[in-house]
Amino acid sequence: MDIVIISGISGAGKSRVAAALEDLDFYCVDNMPLPMMPKFAELCLATQGRYERVALVTDIRALENIDELFRTFDEMQELGCMLKILFVEAETETIIRRYKETRRRHPLDTSGSNLAEAVKSEIEMLAPVRSRANEVIDTTGLTLSNLQRRLNLLLMDESDNKALNVTIKSFGFKYGLPVEADILFDVRFMPNPFYIQELKPKTGLDAIIKDYVFGFEQSNEFFKYFCNMLDYLLPHYIEEGKRYFAICFGCTGGKHRSPAVAEALMEHLSEQGYPVDCIHRDIGRE
Repeated sequence: MDIVIISGISGAGKSRVAAALEDLDFYCVDNMPLPMMPKFAELCLATQGRYERVALVTDIRALENIDELFRTFDEMQELGCMLKILFVEAETETIIRRYKETRRRHPLDTSGSNLAEAVKSEIEMLAPVRSRANEVIDTTGLTLSNLQRRLNLLLMDESDNKALNVTIKSFGFKYGLPVEADILFDVRFMPNPFYIQELKPKTGLDAIIKDYVFGFEQSNEFFKYFCNMLDYLLPHYIEEGKRYFAICFGCTGGKHRSPAVAEALMEHLSEQGYPVDCIHRDIGRE
């Protein structure tokens, strides 16, 4: 089981990091008391795979002393957890500005009279945690998309390279465009089985329709180039932190050509290891 400890300076963006990890399928818990962490790890391990990725957020409020924190980390590692520490920080001026904008009180500035000194004290207190961290993330000027990309590269191992959920949808243009499409292609240039009497009642799910649609050079050339494009693009979308991707194919009625192409693409992407769903929106319409 992988456990990521998110620690760092108050106001530096630990909550943003936790939210980004949730998008990477981590189960996140904020500000868990130190004595509870090993027990929580034991419970997660007992689920036998249900909680494979966990992120725990801890900050200065939970730390009575650094030694206790490190003993807790060692105890979780002894249980068999793969522990990784992310330390989140930002420039002092940026943290002060954030606190002033949100009108929140720094946990070490109980009187609300000396924010700069409180930030300085926290940086000094957490220096041992920073030195032990596997990764230090400075959020000064870091956009959310760049943060997601960095976390994706840092935490997703090689076995997660296909962790992009792809939805393929066929549709008929005469029934309207699907609004969820990331990529939409018009396949009405392909020969239409609708005009062949014995093929008209069939659908793109029938082998005879697939054979007809892909029995023409333009159909096969298009599909070859389209697959090559996706094979190039999808890893880059994963690198940028994208988790869901919708590809839509449209023909006139959504019954023959677009379902046939959608099914063929589903087979191709499944062979590449991507989780794929295939939906035929209009295949049952007259």
